[in-house]
Formats: sequence, structure tokens, C-alpha cells
Amino acid sequence: MAGAFGFKGCQKIRGAQIRGLLEAKDFFLFDCDGVIWHGENAITGAAKVVNALIRRGKNVVFVTNNSTRPRENYVNKFTRLGFTDVMLDQIFSSSYCSALYLRDVVKVRGQVFVIGCEGLRMELLEAGIPCVEETDDPDATIYNCALAPDVKAVLVGHDDKLTFLKLAKASCYLRDPECLFLATDNDPWHPLSGGRILPGMMMVVRVLKLDPVTIGSFKLRSTHISSGSLTAALEVASGRKATVIGKPSCFMFECISSQFRGVDPAQCLMVGDRLETDMLFGSNCGLDTMLTLTGVSQIEEAQEYRNSDLTTNHSYVPDYVVDTIADFLPAFEDMEEQND
Repeated sequence: MAGAFGFKGCQKIRGAQIRGLLEAKDFFLFDCDGVIWHGENAITGAAKVVNALIRRGKNVVFVTNNSTRPRENYVNKFTRLGFTDVMLDQIFSSSYCSALYLRDVVKVRGQVFVIGCEGLRMELLEAGIPCVEETDDPDATIYNCALAPDVKAVLVGHDDKLTFLKLAKASCYLRDPECLFLATDNDPWHPLSGGRILPGMMMVVRVLKLDPVTIGSFKLRSTHISSGSLTAALEVASGRKATVIGKPSCFMFECISSQFRGVDPAQCLMVGDRLETDMLFGSNCGLDTMLTLTGVSQIEEAQEYRNSDLTTNHSYVPDYVVDTIADFLPAFEDMEEQND
């Protein structure tokens, strides 16, 4: 569809161009952080855009790699920030999709060892998937801690209470080739307020090449580690590669397609703020993509990818660019005037 409009390839659009896109597409996928809101503040105009799309009969879903909260919490946040028409079945988080993958795809029969926040565990339990309970003494190490029986999967997400003992246990479980190795996402860092970022620890582990026993002997407690960095650490320690559930993997789109009948990739638009996650996700799934400049990536980075000699970099290039999704609002006004 982008080629039909004649400006495919990282071009900023506005006015009539946005209106044509809104009329042509039936399904809109939005990332949340940096697109819909910044922390507890909605992007100006975002609620009006989302509510208008839903009231016009468009299908709207939200795809987020944030695995820290259950979907019910997202519904509450949307309502609190003025998104009055958003329902539970429109939210596809990496934690929810991980639960679907374990229950419906691999049909796991056994316990899951979770490195992640309570929201991730809640989604698994809601799906009927048993999780290993952490009952270790604060002074426990990998030498004297208990290892749970019948662990059939290790699932890694963002963990704000990470210990090296958790990494050591996960590495031990992953020595069993029958134990699945899953990650909610592979984001190497997450943006914070004030221009700060949430870095990971993968460089420490990669440089030191820590094995499970060495990891478990550390007493350092590290907090707020990104899931991508945790996954990289475990990949080094276990010698295995994780199956990624969230963006840019296509599984999240498969979840959407299974719950919404008749989803045609050609009629979808993926709107995000991160080239290496959101735009690549859209490209992998055969969707048109739109970059909004209210988040992580900027148009100069997209242009560098577009001009790159490496064809693989072209998957990071958005079809369209807007300053903010509030740029949709004039198009809605034009459509209303025409209807009047």
C-alpha cells in the first residue's frame, strides 16, 4: 500500500496523505511507550486519535514488549489517561503472548522458572501455567540452594529484583536440552525519563564469561535490568539461544490474528517509535510501518538505514514518518467536514 501512495521509504507525511492512509487501513497496531504515553503522561492528542479510530469502526490493538504488568493494569492506565474505549482484548503484551505460547503452542507440561516481575507471573498463572516459587534463604548460593523438579521452561523478562542466584538457577535448568529457553523480548535497554536509559549487564557477563557456579557465588544484587540484557547473559552462560516472543518476532502478530478474524497484513499499519523493534516487527509481519518521533528513534537514524548498502538494514526503515500521532487529528477533522 505504501508504494501506491508514492512515498514509501522514510518520508514524512501530513494532511491529505495521512487521511488517505486512515481511509485505506482497517487495522492499527500501536506500541505504547513513546507512542501513546511517556510514563504517566499521555502523548498530547493520543487519546483523541485512539478513541476516534475505535469509534470509526477501525480495529485498534496495542503491542508492547513491556512485560512488567498484567493486561488489567494496562486497561486501568488507558482509562486513567483518557483512553475511554480501550478494552482488555485489544492489549497484547509480551507477558500475555508468552503465556499463550507456553499454553497453546508448546503446551508445556511442567513448571516454568521465571526471571521477571510479578506482572509476568500473573499472566502465566492466569493461563494455568505453574511457576516455580522462590523460597530461598537470603544467604543462599548456587552451592546450597534448592533446584525445583520438573522445570520445563525458563522464561526471561524485565526483572526489578534480579539476583545472580536467579541467573545461576536458570543456567542450571537450561543444561537440560528438553527445557525451553524463552524471552519476552530482546530489547537491550529501555528509555527512562529525563533522557536516561535502563542499561543491562550483558557486557559484564560476556566479558567475564561467567558459568552458573561463578554467577551463583556473587552476592551482588542488581535491580532494573532489561530483559534483552538478561537474555544475553543467559545465552552466554548456557550456550543456547532464546526464542523471543515479543517484537520483532512475528508471534505477537500471530496472537492478534488468532483472536481477530480476517486480519489482512495489507490492511494493517504498525505505529511505533523504535526502528530496531517496532519497524522490524512490522517488516517481518508484512505490515506497513509508521515511525512517530515522540520516542526513541529519530528520522536521521531511519535515513541512515535507508541509505545503507546492507539490505538487511532496510527492514528497519519505516514506510511513513510523523512527528506525533496527534498529526492524525487534522485528517479526522477533514473527514468529518466531508461527511457533513
